[in-house]
Amino acid sequence: MIKDNQRVFNRIMVFIDAFIMGPALVLAYWVKFSIFTPAPDVGTLPLEVYFHYFWVLIPGYILIFYLCGLYSTRRSARQGLEVGTVIKANLIGFGVLIIAIFLVFRQFYFSRTVLFLFCFFSIGMMSAVRILLRSFLRAIRRRGYNLRHILLVGYSRATEEFIDRIKDNLEWGYNVYGIVDDHIPIGTEYKGAKIIGTIKDLQHIIEENDLDEIAIALSLKDYDYLESIVGICEKSGVHTKFIPDYNSVIPTRPYTEDLQGLPVINIRYVPLTNSGNWFVKRLMDIAGALFGILITSPIMLLVAVLVKLTSDGPIIFKQERVGLHNKNFYMYKFRSMRLQTDTEEKQGWTVKDDPRVTTIGRFIRKTSIDELPQLFNILKGDMSLVGPRPERPQFVEEFKEKIPRYMVKHQVRPGLTGWAQVNGLRGNTSIKKRIEYDIYYIENWTLGFDISIIIRTFFTGFINKNAY
Repeated sequence: MIKDNQRVFNRIMVFIDAFIMGPALVLAYWVKFSIFTPAPDVGTLPLEVYFHYFWVLIPGYILIFYLCGLYSTRRSARQGLEVGTVIKANLIGFGVLIIAIFLVFRQFYFSRTVLFLFCFFSIGMMSAVRILLRSFLRAIRRRGYNLRHILLVGYSRATEEFIDRIKDNLEWGYNVYGIVDDHIPIGTEYKGAKIIGTIKDLQHIIEENDLDEIAIALSLKDYDYLESIVGICEKSGVHTKFIPDYNSVIPTRPYTEDLQGLPVINIRYVPLTNSGNWFVKRLMDIAGALFGILITSPIMLLVAVLVKLTSDGPIIFKQERVGLHNKNFYMYKFRSMRLQTDTEEKQGWTVKDDPRVTTIGRFIRKTSIDELPQLFNILKGDMSLVGPRPERPQFVEEFKEKIPRYMVKHQVRPGLTGWAQVNGLRGNTSIKKRIEYDIYYIENWTLGFDISIIIRTFFTGFINKNAY
């Protein structure tokens, strides 16, 4: 049976990383004092002094690498992600190194250039070693060596999706030994993975074959057998994993929490349900709205005058929209249309060359200037700087019946701009596609993501060909 070599590989990498620091330091010292400064000053420290302190700091470096997750990679980890972790860990280590040498040891004669070059060469060498090793391991796995043989229990959509992924990523080194299932005839194949028996044959198949893993991927209708199947697998001592067949029920990225030993699966991960994340986002909203009002006040004043001079009616147009937790609020905009009756207003979206739009209205809609009063909605807490765009109640009632997961967008505050908007999904564009982008934003929110959307808004979000 093939053993799990991940721990051994990680331990080897610890020694390799520790060893690499020596040549990286020598190279940094040589580049500094042989290329950058061929004639060193009298006070230049010899290389031996650098090594004297580095041998003390190397365990600290390895600890930082461990805490950054550099030694907890998996077969399926992306190479780019691992290199990113190398960079992050070395930069943190470099910061600690600077603090230790100049503030703790107070060795002010150390060359900052040498230390910087040491960090640079460490990153390069460690990344190169990992890329070469991973490439070598993936190459031999593609040739059928160092494989992990896995038995699938149950034939379901989850089974097919699992097989699809390992067939598309041969470098992971998985080989499907076979599938056992009570409903599919023996001999049936899916992409080379064959049904080799029924559930009652499971124990015999496990005992007669050297398997590295068992993956339970029962269809929902067979979950009554789950407890007995887990018992058989656990009794065998073979590492067992569970692949739930709930993609049609929970079509997203769920997360689990522990309630005093009771595992609870949350259907959707929404970072903004975390109080800390909510507070940080709200602070940014308030600060951003105040700053936005301050810098755009001359524009808003000018637009207010133009709207008043060119058409009858109020300057600000208030329209009912659906916001956080399905609660209605009034969203503010500069009025860009002639006065309408309630029936006219509810007739539908604005279309190209809509006769209801005024001359100045056409310009402020095209440039999104009509949206600026929503900065006051943000201050009130009805909206956020970034989030899914809010919709009118009658359209919400229509879309929630036609578009799966449409109502998920109301789990966060609606936004002045959003991920869908900076990707061109405004105006007369696919509502279904917008919801896909909105849900991606909701599930992957970070403060950095918000900032990137705001920056992109200045380049792509204000002027849009679909804004009529």
